[in-house]
Amino acid sequence: MIAPKPQDSTSAAHERVYRALRSRIMHGEIQPGAALTLRGIGAEFEVSMTPAREAVRRLVAEGALSLSSSGRVSTPELSNDRIEELAALRALLEPELGSRALPRAHLALIERLEQINGRVSQMIARHDAAGYIRMNLEFHRTLYLRAQAPAILALTETVWLQLGPTMRALYGRLNRTEPPASHRMILGALKAGDEPGLRLAIRADATKGLRMLKG
Repeated sequence: MIAPKPQDSTSAAHERVYRALRSRIMHGEIQPGAALTLRGIGAEFEVSMTPAREAVRRLVAEGALSLSSSGRVSTPELSNDRIEELAALRALLEPELGSRALPRAHLALIERLEQINGRVSQMIARHDAAGYIRMNLEFHRTLYLRAQAPAILALTETVWLQLGPTMRALYGRLNRTEPPASHRMILGALKAGDEPGLRLAIRADATKGLRMLKG
């Protein structure tokens, strides 16, 4: 067998670190304003500084991490204006994805969404904030994949990524005891083939909670 080139192994390590950190940030496993160091990332993932630096560089470019003039890397602490902007993007992008998915929302998909919503309930019962955010995003992603609109979905996931740590803070304020009522509205609209109702339910789900963080 031919041994892999050094740059190939470095590229694989960079991708692994990037994917792991991206998932943690998107799912609220890292608090807003948490500091990260290249040395700490390298030690945790057992990689050199180069893959750690490249992963951080990509996440900074996506808005998932902030880089100060002094070189400090941290998860962003969003201002009210930034929260409003990202909520507005969700309100634009996600109803469009839902609308495009509706013609392909067959019974098997709706049943799958109901199962995921049940797992949302399980995470709430466990008081698992990161698990709740993960299952909530899976609910939406599962629906949006049916839209067959990869560019819009990629933009939406970038917004989710920037909001991840903030969503963790929001979960603490909501004190949820059950899945969002808007999930039931989404499921009802899908079953009825109600496109305006689906858009309204998705828009409410995307923006209602974020408004609580302002002020």
